[in-house]
Amino acid sequence: MTTDQDLSLDGKSATARFAAKGIDVTPCKDQGVIKVVKRPGVEGDRPMIGDRVTVHYTGKLVNGKKFDCSRERKEPFSFNLGKGQVLKAWDVGVLSMQRGEVCTFLCKPEYAYGCAGNPDKIPPNSLVVFEMELLKFEGETLTDDGGIVRRIKLKGDGYTNPNDGASVDVHLEGSCDGRLFESRDVSFIVGEAEDKGIPLGVDRAMDKMQKGECCVLHLKPKYGFGSEGKPEYKIGPDKNITYEVTLKDFKKAKETWEMDLMEKLDLADAVKNKGNQYFKAGRYQQAIVQYHRIITWLEMECGTGIEQQKRIQDYEITAHLNLALCFLRTKEFSLVVDNCNKVIELDECNEKALYRRGEARLLRNEFTLAMADFQQVLQVNPTNRAARAQISICQSKIKEHHEQDKKTYANMFQKFAERDTKVRKHPLELFEP
Repeated sequence: MTTDQDLSLDGKSATARFAAKGIDVTPCKDQGVIKVVKRPGVEGDRPMIGDRVTVHYTGKLVNGKKFDCSRERKEPFSFNLGKGQVLKAWDVGVLSMQRGEVCTFLCKPEYAYGCAGNPDKIPPNSLVVFEMELLKFEGETLTDDGGIVRRIKLKGDGYTNPNDGASVDVHLEGSCDGRLFESRDVSFIVGEAEDKGIPLGVDRAMDKMQKGECCVLHLKPKYGFGSEGKPEYKIGPDKNITYEVTLKDFKKAKETWEMDLMEKLDLADAVKNKGNQYFKAGRYQQAIVQYHRIITWLEMECGTGIEQQKRIQDYEITAHLNLALCFLRTKEFSLVVDNCNKVIELDECNEKALYRRGEARLLRNEFTLAMADFQQVLQVNPTNRAARAQISICQSKIKEHHEQDKKTYANMFQKFAERDTKVRKHPLELFEP
């Protein structure tokens, strides 16, 4: 590709001049976006669909009239590539760039502002020119904690995605530190990938994929093989891993709104058992997925009679209690409290909910609140020795906390007293001459 040093932007022959110096970067080669490189970028990785890219740009008409410029605002512009958040020309053009590259794109109206143009700035059916610099790009983060990052190599078809419970057929290639450790075709149920030895991060990414998509998933240990590692793959503990995943086909499970109450109740028992199986194996994140499914199905349901309503409530209570226990194991204490509160709304004297909420509050150093929970447990069941022991711990912690406060305040008052004494003896020493 040639480097543009003296590209003229005026005249009717703009397309011909661009075509002579640059290349057509459109998939269908219709000269909708023609690119001329002004400064090559850093050799290596290029942006992929879904990446968060950051650019500087200047937009002009072919006569040279400027209509927009991020540099004049002194603020670069960021967007998710290939998601329709910007002009089609940008989604097409930036895919061809390298980090640090500066180039110019000539864009046909159908890739830019179309037959309508942009009032007061861009006439209808206008060719436009963008000078663009690609500052940086990074994969799409799929979780709040940044544990799963996706980069799409090949965009899939359609607008539907697998849901929890869907059957999927995939091709997987896993690597760690640049070493390929597995390559296989496998089918599994979304939410139950653990049964096939597939890490949680792959499972959790499935509902973002489309049929035919090929993506690269960068997984932190929590979403990979965790602190245990994977000895059969010679992967040690707490290692970041990468999976290239191709979704070959899938069959969606019924959505919540497609199931009647009896279907949900019939499925809830199997899902609860699957969650319990994962919990006993120490796969707390996988267990959380299962218990959440029960809540999603039943939290808005009302039974047709007392017996059916009690069955719904029992499933909800069990699911929330089990979620609270999972979150205790993963040290997400706020979520423990939230789930226990849900149970207490349904059953204010639930012994397990009160106890687990007390545990979470104690671990958050909320000693008084924790002690109140354990005292309520004893009101419900005076023989609960564990709650009685926890009350003793809370009392010791409260006493310890008060002693620490006394020392802190004593030191503070001592410093104030020493300062006051110094002021009385040498009042001018505290002031600049």
